[in-house]
Amino acid sequence: NISVGGTLTHFAAPPVLMVAAPWNWDMSFMASNFGWKAALGILISNLIYFIIFRSQFAKMGKQDEEEASTNFHTPEVQTLKPGQISHEEFEARWSEREVPIPWWVTLVHIFFLAWTVYTAHYPALFIPGLLFFLGFLSLTATHQNKMELKGPIMVGFFLGGLIIHGGLQAWWIAPVLGSLAELPLMLTATVLTAVNDNAAITYLATLVPNMAEASKYAVVAGAVTGGGLTVIANAPNPAGQSILGRFFENGVNPLKLLIAALVPTIIMGLCFMIL
Repeated sequence: NISVGGTLTHFAAPPVLMVAAPWNWDMSFMASNFGWKAALGILISNLIYFIIFRSQFAKMGKQDEEEASTNFHTPEVQTLKPGQISHEEFEARWSEREVPIPWWVTLVHIFFLAWTVYTAHYPALFIPGLLFFLGFLSLTATHQNKMELKGPIMVGFFLGGLIIHGGLQAWWIAPVLGSLAELPLMLTATVLTAVNDNAAITYLATLVPNMAEASKYAVVAGAVTGGGLTVIANAPNPAGQSILGRFFENGVNPLKLLIAALVPTIIMGLCFMIL
């Protein structure tokens, strides 16, 4: 969902961001050529998996009701307010609380989100905006989750390194991608994405001179389609693994992840190829 959902706009996902400027793809282009197909594929895939796991979803609801009666989910915890306990304990019990966030905090978050999108290519404006946002987080810490900067910074270094060193790969990637027809190119991009980050695949495609429009579509469609096959296929995947890994006894199994991702991958591939 995250990989293909990034095609709804020209700035939402690294593989699209890598090609948006070189190929002059704007939001209207992405929405009309990729976005609605991605939305349809996501709807079909999620509906199928909902039907398959509906019994487990029902059990999860009953389990939540049972946990609500334990001391861990007491009404006292759910109605905690800032200042009643230490910030560290307040943060640790974030998921248990039901106290609404002040509207002005949400509004400021939306403002900084819009500011970041608008100034993404203007460091002189973006960096001060980031610093002001971090200051706002510090001042309103009791209403905030813990800020995790390690993941985004590592993704930023990866994309920066890709742009700096990616040009050195042009000598072999240009002939390979340039010699493939649309369908083989899309399938190749999907397979390569499983063992490479999909942003790397699309960036290398920008190094191919005079690439046909149909080939551009094929390589991006293939790259985002394969974004769920492995943990390394899409930049947000490691973050998802760190969040959900605790629900798996021995961590996320790469083979089982690949098998589970095959059905939605095929569905998304068909949506991009046929529609």
